[in-house]
Amino acid sequence: MTQEMPAGLTSSPGVRSFAASAEAQARLHELVPGGAHTYARGSDQYPEQMAPVVVRGAGSHVWDVDGNEFVEYGMGLRSVTLGHGYRPVVDAVSTAIADGVSFSRPTVWELRAAEAFLDQVPTAEMVKFAKNGSDATTAAVRLARAATGRDLVALCGSQPFFSVDDWFMGTTSMSAGIPQAVRDLTVEFPYDDLGAVEALVAQHPGRIAALVLEAETAGASPSPGYLQGLRTLCDREGIVLVFDEMITGMRWSSGGAQAVHGVTPDLSTWGKALGNGFAVSALAGRRNLMELGGLDTDADRVFLMSTTHGAETAGLAAYLAVHDAYRRTDVPGVMAAQGEKLRAGVEAVVADAGLQDHVTVSGHPACLVFGTRDPEGSPSQAYRTLFLQELLERGILCQSFVVSAAHTDADIEATVDAVRGALPVYAAALDAGTTDGLLRGRPVAPALRARAAPRRLRSHRHTERIGS
Repeated sequence: MTQEMPAGLTSSPGVRSFAASAEAQARLHELVPGGAHTYARGSDQYPEQMAPVVVRGAGSHVWDVDGNEFVEYGMGLRSVTLGHGYRPVVDAVSTAIADGVSFSRPTVWELRAAEAFLDQVPTAEMVKFAKNGSDATTAAVRLARAATGRDLVALCGSQPFFSVDDWFMGTTSMSAGIPQAVRDLTVEFPYDDLGAVEALVAQHPGRIAALVLEAETAGASPSPGYLQGLRTLCDREGIVLVFDEMITGMRWSSGGAQAVHGVTPDLSTWGKALGNGFAVSALAGRRNLMELGGLDTDADRVFLMSTTHGAETAGLAAYLAVHDAYRRTDVPGVMAAQGEKLRAGVEAVVADAGLQDHVTVSGHPACLVFGTRDPEGSPSQAYRTLFLQELLERGILCQSFVVSAAHTDADIEATVDAVRGALPVYAAALDAGTTDGLLRGRPVAPALRARAAPRRLRSHRHTERIGS
């Protein structure tokens, strides 16, 4: 299982300074709750005093305020598939915004983007754009409730995130501020268990408005017949089937996971890769549902994503440039190929080190995640943090191994080399039965949790504050 520690090696190379990042992060904690605008980007997700504050990116690389260069994985929480600063997208946005960004009437950008999207996702009949995924998914829930006259929403509790809004956040450990009456309107089912969904529907006869789930997760594919069974169940029970394509859309395929598996939802929600990092999301689906928020309905109208910035020209121009890139190149295919190379390389060096029971790589090749286990084989935040620490020291910035089409073979090789270099430290911690003496600082913590770190770790000045 373990590997001999080279003589004199006690931890990582220690050649990088994160001093400027730590200072900037401390200042962010004074000004911004949590020190970041997304919990998944928080400093508590990285080794202590080693949370880079980024200055710029190019392709698959980023640079921080200390001048450190990293190969980055995760790529803007999976939103960047073409690479940072991808020139055709940047140029398209620059051209569009030079003529204005926001107007009092629809623009040709809205028409062009809608035509492009419905060409890309032919299972949808209408589409409406917004700026973030939570708005789109909550709008899908509202449409489902309006169409069915029902109040309950069933979501896949095996999957991590659907919306910042109360109907979802009430199911998480960060439910403070959400009334119990609202929390009671959401029920959960496990992924890939059709019998459990059928039982849930039977438990709440005639009350469930929508089933909300990712058709496929980063770590698990559906069993044969599962998604088809959900489609049949929803048709029989009058339930709206909603696929969250935030991650799978334009990573699994241009048409999302629904295209891969051949199952058409009533509504689907999109974001992340639509704009290669620019803010744009979409709600798409059946005309009879979408028109409940339009003008061609005799029913009570739904207030459907009526936002000031939903159709500003930068996001739509970015999407159109991304759409064009996908038409010219099989971007999901490139990501899948590079992800498979990364998986094979990492698994090979891990096997060589005898650590395959402790460091794992799993998931769709365009959306890989790594697992870290302690001496007993249990998932461990402390060992995860040690692994992250050693990769950061070796120029790899990652919470996962999510690639983009900009990741080159050289990037993959550098990453595999970094993993190879990190494994002796990991093995030493396994032999010792603890990360103490090797891990500098506290372990990372789940992004969604009820309580912040102990108060003794929360200094607002001169040191990085750890919290959520």
